[in-house]
Amino acid sequence: MVDVLTTSARLLRLVSLLASRPSWTCGELAERMEVTDRTVRRDVARLRELGYGVESDPGPWGGYRLSGGARALPLLLDDEEALAVAVALRGAAFSGVLGSDQAALSALLKLRQSLPRRVAERLAGMDATFVHAHRPGDPQIAPGMLLELAGACRAGERVRLSYRDGEGRDSVREVDPYRLVHNGRRWYFVALDVARGEWRTFRADRVVQVRGTGRPVAEQVEPPDPALLVARNTGTGRYPVYASVRFPVPPEEALRLVPASVGTHRPDGPGACVVEIGGPDPEGLARYLLGLAVPLRVLGPQEVRQALLRLLRGVAEENGE
Repeated sequence: MVDVLTTSARLLRLVSLLASRPSWTCGELAERMEVTDRTVRRDVARLRELGYGVESDPGPWGGYRLSGGARALPLLLDDEEALAVAVALRGAAFSGVLGSDQAALSALLKLRQSLPRRVAERLAGMDATFVHAHRPGDPQIAPGMLLELAGACRAGERVRLSYRDGEGRDSVREVDPYRLVHNGRRWYFVALDVARGEWRTFRADRVVQVRGTGRPVAEQVEPPDPALLVARNTGTGRYPVYASVRFPVPPEEALRLVPASVGTHRPDGPGACVVEIGGPDPEGLARYLLGLAVPLRVLGPQEVRQALLRLLRGVAEENGE
């Protein structure tokens, strides 16, 4: 068993060396690996049998090099490279520079789970000392907590969430994690509140602790669109009145008319979009819609449609129609 492990470790070391520069002579590889030339040639043959593309040039000055093969090369990073990648992914997740914070978080979570303990401890020390420069008024959230929440979404395990609301009140509830959503300013944790049986959004910077329960999440036939749920519960606020409005324009144009911070959008066939918009009362919502000065159709409720018609009649009467 020891010989097998030693051989496997040597093969990984050989792949790592071959990937580090365009070409190696047999003697250079033997010196770096502290083995004989014969061992190098034997290990190269093993790599080829495993499907790795290793090319060689004949002659005393010839060498070995990697080429495109049928099998993808494993990602082999030394300690400093692993730290560099982790720090870069952490920065990408916080800044949104890649356009997908979720992808950066997922990659960082996978990397941290595979790091050797010595490297993970160094990264944890860096997390404790690094400070992300937020804009004034932006919420602060520990990177470790963000990774915990991302891990909970990936694990598919019900968790016990300790949460502190905007008024400083603490609560503990069991939730089924679903997604993390970044709306450009804050991170939100989308989960099913088990006791209430409804989908909730929690500000990630207000989560105090996440503890696993060992029970799987309940299977959901039709989970919500997490981005729309966050927009509904945060961007539009909890208004007394909501209206569904159809705009005969593509979704990108509808977003220019009604920003995502004001309404939630969904395509409705080719060249149309339905937007759900909240307001303080039917009259106030009707005034907002009239101010858009574009063709639209109020799908409901009837109170908003009637309020809009009253405003239109008033405008027509004022203009002698």
